[in-house]
Amino acid sequence: MPRLKEKSYQQRVLLAMTVYIVMMVVVWPLVRTASSVPLRWVLALAPLPPMLYVIALMARRIRDSDELEQRTHLIGLGVATGVVATLSLIGGFLASARVLALDGSILIWVFPVMMACYGITRWRVAQQYGHELACDPGDSMALQWRLATGAAMVGFVAFFAYVKQDALLAGMLIGMAAVIVVVAFAKAIIRWRKRREGHTDGSA
Repeated sequence: MPRLKEKSYQQRVLLAMTVYIVMMVVVWPLVRTASSVPLRWVLALAPLPPMLYVIALMARRIRDSDELEQRTHLIGLGVATGVVATLSLIGGFLASARVLALDGSILIWVFPVMMACYGITRWRVAQQYGHELACDPGDSMALQWRLATGAAMVGFVAFFAYVKQDALLAGMLIGMAAVIVVVAFAKAIIRWRKRREGHTDGSA
């Protein structure tokens, strides 16, 4: 099986995350009104397949990486596991002592938090090694486009929160989307200026 290119990997992950968000916003809430137990099982687990696909993509990516890339993956996964384990212990102790009220829905956040910690840590470790996460810049989606896609996803969820009259959640998500858009815009300007300076230096 040929190695999965970085750009193809990013596009597949974004597509899977889009399907996941659609499932969470449109399909998953129907479980509360379903009368049939088998149907409730199907609706409750509907968002799972795209997440399993992302995990499979990550496993393939790590398997096909060189030794340095595998080291960054290992450190990222190690830190993410430690952070999630620590948060789980804190939440478990507080919930057991009845200091903090937690229900099963908190488990939905385990995977997103782990992936966020993994991504941030791996990016930081790669910087320390002086290693680009994508060897060829042309083989990776521009960061501003990835951020813009993320902002669109958050905005999509915010719209449904607004429709459901959850003003607090909608406001928080809109604020998050706005911050992501600003960062994406700033990255686009920085990228444009670097290209312009490089073009000017080349012309000189």
